[in-house]
Amino acid sequence: MKKINGKLLGGLIITGTLLLLAITSRIYTPYDTEAMNVADKFLAPSIKHIFGTDNFGRDIFSRTLVGLSDTMIISGCTILIGGIVGTFIGCVTGYCDGRVDDTIMRFNDALSSIPSVLLAIVLVGVMGSDTTTVILALGIVFIPSFARMSRSEVVKQRKLEYVMSAKLAGASHIRILFVHILPNCKNTMLSAIIVGFNNAILAEASLSFLGIGVQPPQASLGSMLKDSQTFIRLAPWYSIFPGVTIVILIVGFVLLGEGIKMKKRG
Repeated sequence: MKKINGKLLGGLIITGTLLLLAITSRIYTPYDTEAMNVADKFLAPSIKHIFGTDNFGRDIFSRTLVGLSDTMIISGCTILIGGIVGTFIGCVTGYCDGRVDDTIMRFNDALSSIPSVLLAIVLVGVMGSDTTTVILALGIVFIPSFARMSRSEVVKQRKLEYVMSAKLAGASHIRILFVHILPNCKNTMLSAIIVGFNNAILAEASLSFLGIGVQPPQASLGSMLKDSQTFIRLAPWYSIFPGVTIVILIVGFVLLGEGIKMKKRG
């Protein structure tokens, strides 16, 4: 009997559930996330407001769902930009080798040496702090890690027999790189995407917490944590539920990544 991959199953259940909630929140939430009702401010969790309300009387459950959705969208777009551009750069430099590889990867290493959140803060400060610029800034930040990963894989693959056979058969360099080599890197790339998604979630939450990410009145898990700090004693639920949501989301992707690694080894 085949052993069940508990980590993979757990990761799929957690991330799948949160993804479903995030998608649902784009269609329906119990309350308007921006509607203020001062008479209902700081209501404790109840049947009416299961996560309670904030200092403006807004429903925290609804705002948490929308914040989760925004976080996942921003993180997904970030990884899409960083993954596509970084993988292309890494594949080309790893395949070409020589001076092109040395020049581009030295620049890549220089970017990698700067802490990702710090670099994102600088980029957002230059480009402005709205959702689009946050996505672009974080996408640029994640290019070096994907470039390094894909380059490493291509360097290993390019000397294998199937690549030599493709060259002898007259296949073009583009075909060899993107049709023969790249598909054989898919497992490593999938793991890198999951790790990158985790890092993107934390980076987006950090920027919003610092006030330079998603801007009010748009709901954001990071900005909700920031706003709740003043009222931590008066309304602890204000920070608990957005914080726990981030933790569960991270745990889900960690389990998913570990499960995929176990599956590869198995």
